[in-house]
Amino acid sequence: MLVIPAIDIKNGRCVRLRQGLMSEETVYSESPVDMALHWFESGAERLHLVDLDGAVEGRPVNRELIGEIVRAVPVPIQLGGGIRKMKTVEAYLDAGVQWIILGTVAYKDASFVELACNSFPGRIILGIDAKENRVAVEGWTQETSLTAIEMARRYESMGLSAIVYTDIHRDGMSTGPNIRATEALAKNTRVGVIASGGISGLRDVEGLLPLARYGVIGMITGRALYEGQLDLREAIEVSKGKKIKKNC
Repeated sequence: MLVIPAIDIKNGRCVRLRQGLMSEETVYSESPVDMALHWFESGAERLHLVDLDGAVEGRPVNRELIGEIVRAVPVPIQLGGGIRKMKTVEAYLDAGVQWIILGTVAYKDASFVELACNSFPGRIILGIDAKENRVAVEGWTQETSLTAIEMARRYESMGLSAIVYTDIHRDGMSTGPNIRATEALAKNTRVGVIASGGISGLRDVEGLLPLARYGVIGMITGRALYEGQLDLREAIEVSKGKKIKKNC
């Protein structure tokens, strides 16, 4: 199972939010490029980038900075935030981003997702961000009546690469991932699921590993890495079964 460091970009800096609130930010680096290099040097096999400004504004805001990261780091990158037009999808993929994450636009326009999946096979990820299991969009500022499972089933036959499932209430809180909701989603879709939100240490990494049998293929972690609660190399070793977890 992949352990994927998160790099969230706001105002050109590397930040983490609490429960998706733009006002609840902690700045961890003035240089997202340097952070990307740090995680690569620490063993990251994939990076998760989010243009937070873009997610709120509905358009790419940190495109140049994202391009710098892609050129600097020789590992695949998955990117979300503010991607609402096909020309944006194409531009990012042409720039070297490996996977595009579609969230808000997926809720609003199923035909867009279908076109993107058909145009770029294997390079589109569905982003499902949920509060109390209800999908939230527009940078997590608007809640909908759609459940995560309903959202997944709407798109699972379109050839998605994966689904990133984020529990917003746990994101950035280090309270542990939502194992039950992640398992339920994985059991009810044919698409591989990447868990996000709440990882606080090695115990949480190991807690997610049994979900691989249901189709969970990775986990995204941010604050735990930035605040030293989780060592990336150690987490990767645990995720690959190369190391027995220590007490933590």
